[in-house]
Amino acid sequence: MEDRSIQIQLGIGAIAASVFLIAIAIPFWVSSPSNVRNIILSPIFWPNVLAAITGLIGVGLIVTSIVRPRPATSAASDVTDRPAAFRRLAIMAVIMVATVLVMPRVGLVWTAMVTFVATAFLVKTKHPRTAMVCAVLIPLVLYVFFAHIAGVAIPQGDFVRLP
Repeated sequence: MEDRSIQIQLGIGAIAASVFLIAIAIPFWVSSPSNVRNIILSPIFWPNVLAAITGLIGVGLIVTSIVRPRPATSAASDVTDRPAAFRRLAIMAVIMVATVLVMPRVGLVWTAMVTFVATAFLVKTKHPRTAMVCAVLIPLVLYVFFAHIAGVAIPQGDFVRLP
């Protein structure tokens, strides 16, 4: 199967998932109290935002697959290394289990940083510096937002506590 058709199928799937979430799943299965003063703190706001972003990504996948020029030659680039793929899958399972086991002792923010870095290097990112910066900044920014603006308690570790 060609990359273009895979990209179109993924785009259609993302749009279908978005429509399902916005039209059926979120309205019927996510309850929201009527007395929420700030829309950002509403339980239905962020699921709707993520569903809309999923739909936009689906549209972007379809548009880029249509606009992108076809390759001149179709080289045999479908060579796969199954043992390496299963090793990466096993390592990802170890990372996930370690995340669950370490989080109560180290804390959510620090564990998220290490997990992000480990996953980025497992998938052999082409942008390791960007991955390192994102691994530090994203958990810290989310911590600041939820702990200090939204007033949500973020699990802290036994060793290092964030302010």
